[in-house]
Amino acid sequence: MIVLQCPYCDEQRTEEELTYGGEAGIARPGLSAPDTEWTDYLFMRTNPKGAHHELWCCTAGCGQWFLIARNTVTHEVSEIRRLDRPFDKPPPEDRTLANVGDPGAVDAAGALQGYRP
Repeated sequence: MIVLQCPYCDEQRTEEELTYGGEAGIARPGLSAPDTEWTDYLFMRTNPKGAHHELWCCTAGCGQWFLIARNTVTHEVSEIRRLDRPFDKPPPEDRTLANVGDPGAVDAAGALQGYRP
């Protein structure tokens, strides 16, 4: 079970009281961007095995969205930040082929090779 301390209301919440918002730091394409950019923005995520930045909402409390740095394997949360204080740098690259899984199915970043919707 994931338990997080909201940086706004300072209350400790279980994952049932929170809403997962997905991968943090995804830039929205411009209105004139091609369909492939919009497809990537809406559907493609890195889904790493290891360090990851995520958005969460304190749904049962103050309703504010916040950022966390979490290891997707161990669920260890290394940092929690308010949205007005974004992370200084991306999560550490811990996505080698040995870390991701089947080297025949993924590239070094953990994405499916040759996949394009």
